[in-house]
Amino acid sequence: MSLFARFWHAVVGLFTWLTMSPVSEYGFHHPAQRPLGPPPTHTHEPDHGHYPIFRPPAPNPNDHDFVCDYSAMEGWFPCSIPENRECWLRNKDGQEFNIHTNYEKFAPIGITRHYTLNVTDSTYNADGQPFNTAKLFNEMYPGPWLEACWGDTLNITVVNNMSDNGTSIHWHGIRQNQTMDMDGVNGITQCPIAPGQNFTYSFKTTQYGTSWYHSHYSVQYADGLQGPLTIHGPTSAPFDASKRPLLMTDWSHNSAFQLLFNRNWGNKTILLNGVGNVSHYGYTPTLPVPKNYELHFNKTPTDRPTRPKRYLLRLINTSFDSTFVFSIDNHWLQIVTADFVPIEPYYNTSVLIGIGQRYNVIVEANPLAGDDNPIPEDGNFWIRTWVADNCGIQPGGAGYEETGILRYDNTSKSDPTSRPWTKISKACSDETYSSLRPKIPWYVGPAANAKKAEDLAGEQFNVTLDGSAGSRPEFEDYPLALFSMQESADPDFRPLQINYSDPVMMHLDSHVNTFPRKWVVIPEDYTEEQWVYLILTMEDSSIRTRAHPIHLHGHDFALLQQEENQEYHPSRLNLTLDNPPRRDVVLLPTGGFVVIAFKADNPGSWLMHCHIARHASEGLALQILERQSDANKLFPWTSPNMIEAERVCDDWKKWHAENEDLFEGDSGI
Repeated sequence: MSLFARFWHAVVGLFTWLTMSPVSEYGFHHPAQRPLGPPPTHTHEPDHGHYPIFRPPAPNPNDHDFVCDYSAMEGWFPCSIPENRECWLRNKDGQEFNIHTNYEKFAPIGITRHYTLNVTDSTYNADGQPFNTAKLFNEMYPGPWLEACWGDTLNITVVNNMSDNGTSIHWHGIRQNQTMDMDGVNGITQCPIAPGQNFTYSFKTTQYGTSWYHSHYSVQYADGLQGPLTIHGPTSAPFDASKRPLLMTDWSHNSAFQLLFNRNWGNKTILLNGVGNVSHYGYTPTLPVPKNYELHFNKTPTDRPTRPKRYLLRLINTSFDSTFVFSIDNHWLQIVTADFVPIEPYYNTSVLIGIGQRYNVIVEANPLAGDDNPIPEDGNFWIRTWVADNCGIQPGGAGYEETGILRYDNTSKSDPTSRPWTKISKACSDETYSSLRPKIPWYVGPAANAKKAEDLAGEQFNVTLDGSAGSRPEFEDYPLALFSMQESADPDFRPLQINYSDPVMMHLDSHVNTFPRKWVVIPEDYTEEQWVYLILTMEDSSIRTRAHPIHLHGHDFALLQQEENQEYHPSRLNLTLDNPPRRDVVLLPTGGFVVIAFKADNPGSWLMHCHIARHASEGLALQILERQSDANKLFPWTSPNMIEAERVCDDWKKWHAENEDLFEGDSGI
């Protein structure tokens, strides 16, 4: 690391310390949420001695009564304004919580918010054809928009009212720092919630930005159990207003559980926020077709009519199988966040979003003409979601990607005549590596798990495929076994398969050598300041033709290197250690490799898996068991957490004993 770079990191560290509240470190009790009443009388600086209650930038303040409530922070006031969204809270001494605050260590003191999610069997008409085996949160698709403010605690009670399925709910990208038991992965952090039972998840929102929540019970989320999650906080570029999260997904008309066994991945439509049109894909509707999803823009802010209005969009890919390229005709995207990580803003006409990935983008209400896409006179523009090349079933048919409409005229009912931007790449490759520069810099230390002192990186894990595995005697109870993500030195094919009735959470006091091999548990026992490096490769020629979105639970990881169409060899390592990109889902590129790193600062067992739902179901996953002895100390058998975990498992085992015939063999995740 250069002398200048070391000096700069010292400056950033000093700045972060100076802008922190002395009472902002984690561990403080959060007051209960006050009832939402009329809008607060102050939304900016209050009178001296008051505490901040304010509305974050909202889709429509007139019908959105959500407020941030920092009742415990007397003397602070909100400082987020349209021209400066980097600031969040400031006190009279000039201290701030802002875009430069190290949220790994500091957060404001928020409140506790309570939500209830009722899970039911249901039916749903997303696109003009019925889906009769849907599973929904609160009879909605997508599920309810869960909101919090940076520093809040969320208590979310999940009630399982389904008849034939257990469930567990994962809060995608949430660090769950010291709260492994709230990660929501059945077979690892808990038993499934049995039909007729409930479980309350409780965790602190130390990060901020855009994410989603979804079932982690096999492929259940593809049947409808998914919804948006927003944690309001700073943003790295100015904007005037925000819109509701935009969830994009592929959609079938048969249960994803059926798709697993008949291996028919076709006949999908594309939905934007739960609506699509089956006729775009060559099918005849049998039910009324919902109207396209619409965004509405006003060209200028009411208080600043001299410039275009700027809107924050929150983009989320929640697919079963598809990576998307998102674009809006005649509008540039300013990308400001990758997953939960605020980045230096950059512009593009499109953004590629892998499954599980999220991007916050800012769009100006200022249509621009391109080389072959003039501005239409009617003020209507297509929102497009293409399936990236070789990263999902290509629906085909002209205009299949026209999944939403941006309108400037609220009275217009006509379809747009706009044309797409030219030269948009459909290649299934992550956003340009050098563009994803985090606002809060990290310097990554050496690999504590290097096999030899001279090695630059740590353990290698190779994605492999074995088409005959499911028919062999050793996989008699696992007919869907197809993929594995195993240590390169391991000669055995090891597709992950968990046991719903016996989660790893219940074995933190057991020696790792006693765990069944099919749990694929990888121990990583280092100190909280040491770095673990993982090299992820694809050496099997039969699977090198598509990229795989790899998600690690419990961490944002640093992306040290990402190479496409290049086999891994130690001589090809060229690691970026000074402020590399970081996120929680990365595309393992076509025919290539990635090197990721994380600090061993979060004891627990953390799933790492491909987020193509069928690949995860077919075994493409492993568990990182991080600092097992420390994890065991966090959850002694007499703790309320473990007592509740045992209660959930007892309920599950009782129900499962009477319903064993309902289960087939996949990975369980």
